[in-house]
Amino acid sequence: MAIQMEKKLTSKLILELSWLKISLDEIKIENGIESTRIVLDHPGASCILAITPEQKVLLVTQYRYATQEVLYEIPAGKLDAWGGDYYKTAIRELAEETPYTAKSMKLLSAFYTAPGFCNEFIHLYKAEGLEKNSTLELDMDEFVDVHYFSKHEIREMMQNGVIHDAKTIIALQYWLFEDHEVR
Repeated sequence: MAIQMEKKLTSKLILELSWLKISLDEIKIENGIESTRIVLDHPGASCILAITPEQKVLLVTQYRYATQEVLYEIPAGKLDAWGGDYYKTAIRELAEETPYTAKSMKLLSAFYTAPGFCNEFIHLYKAEGLEKNSTLELDMDEFVDVHYFSKHEIREMMQNGVIHDAKTIIALQYWLFEDHEVR
């Protein structure tokens, strides 16, 4: 079956916030069918795989209203604006959410989080040269706890379905398989 492209006919802005725009679009598929799409326009985000000198991964826990759960996640945060700097965002978010800073960040991957309705694009970085010296504080509406886990503990958590956040699972897979040769 051939891929059918979709053309926007109209777009109605439903909600506009500083960090998200939601629109209702009327579209036409190449085969002539017309339909609607809800689109969440997101500026993008950065997430950080941070490993301490003791070979422990940093995860934060925080309550996520949409899921009604406290989730284990790698440190992450949205860009300050559309077209913002992913690298600078990664540096800032690590220092805000954990007691650590990084000398540099290495880009591991970039991916869409939910491409069926949202264009959020995340850059996944690995923090390099971690130092426990951050003086930044969380945003007023953020409440996180920092946890440290070994590879063994992470394997068990993943096998037992404790980690539900996709960006975190992707990052932890990088960490768990970094010692294995890819064929």
